[in-house]
Amino acid sequence: MKSDELRIFALMTCLPINFTYTDHGKSIPNCSRLHHALGQSRRPAHRRVCTSASDEFFAPRERLLNPEPAVFIPGKYDANGKWMDGWETRRKRVPGNDHCIIKLGLPGIIKGLDIDTSHFTGNYPPAASIEAASCDGEPNATTRWVRLTAPVALRGNAHHYLEISDPHIWSHLRLNIYPDGGIARLRVYGQVACDWALRPQEQLYDLIAMENGGLAITCNDAHFGKPANLLAPGRGKDMGDGWETRRRREPGNDWAIIALGHPGIIKQIEVDTAHFKGNFPDKCSIQAAYIQGGTEQSIVAQSMFWPMLLPEQALSMDAIHTFIEQVIQLPAITHIRFNIIPDGGVSRLRLWGNVNQGTLHDGA
Repeated sequence: MKSDELRIFALMTCLPINFTYTDHGKSIPNCSRLHHALGQSRRPAHRRVCTSASDEFFAPRERLLNPEPAVFIPGKYDANGKWMDGWETRRKRVPGNDHCIIKLGLPGIIKGLDIDTSHFTGNYPPAASIEAASCDGEPNATTRWVRLTAPVALRGNAHHYLEISDPHIWSHLRLNIYPDGGIARLRVYGQVACDWALRPQEQLYDLIAMENGGLAITCNDAHFGKPANLLAPGRGKDMGDGWETRRRREPGNDWAIIALGHPGIIKQIEVDTAHFKGNFPDKCSIQAAYIQGGTEQSIVAQSMFWPMLLPEQALSMDAIHTFIEQVIQLPAITHIRFNIIPDGGVSRLRLWGNVNQGTLHDGA
């Protein structure tokens, strides 16, 4: 998936993050709950990579991208000093600052960042900034870097969530730290870009796949796992690699709203409950519509009345459920409401169909 050609202009806006979701008492920003961690694809060809760093004396740059939370091991030292789970540079004794360049696994629109200094207390940078670039190969001396954030003050042993408001597609980031020190993790959240003009229109695609630009818009609950996991490639690695809600103690059912990467007509649906055995939903259904404009809140309100794409279907544990004849043939759609009845966990959801620009129709 190659990024579109961009006309670079202006400085990008860095906004305070919106915290509207709580996970075990901790505030979790919307960008990390709903958007993909760009480049954390399971496909080897799409791995996010730290391509270079100005210095990595105490801890290598690769640890910056480890998908697991940073850890601290008391008493562990290596040849250069205390072992730290992150990227750490030596103490700078000359003017300037250190930096690290990251190639995103997949080009995309960046929605948010998390600069994580976990376990770095007396050795974290006082400030950091992020720049972005779009290029087919590796950045060089002629690469044009655009600031995504102004320098942000950092604290030790803390997450620093930043919301990015910018529509452009980026392939590389440059993390600048002032002047030196250690960062445990850098998380980059956003929407994968996909150039549909280069794809055969007659082919079937998973139109909600992360790699095809699918996006989890919102959900009513994500206590144990976020709905963005539904769109990830491959089968889930474990029960934590899916969307799972809390145990429902009141009437009703749980749901998630998902936007297709491109409008299309759906032919086949797969619901995968891999690893969910004592906690899979009893049933599921899918509603769908063609939506243009609106807010998250208005889409949720509308979704209750969207026409049915897949009527209620029984589910079983740890299995891929394929539905073809059961799929109702609607005109082109842009969004779905995935209902799980009453609650539980689903690992992956696939909507196979043909791209079709479509028009507004009943149910929008």
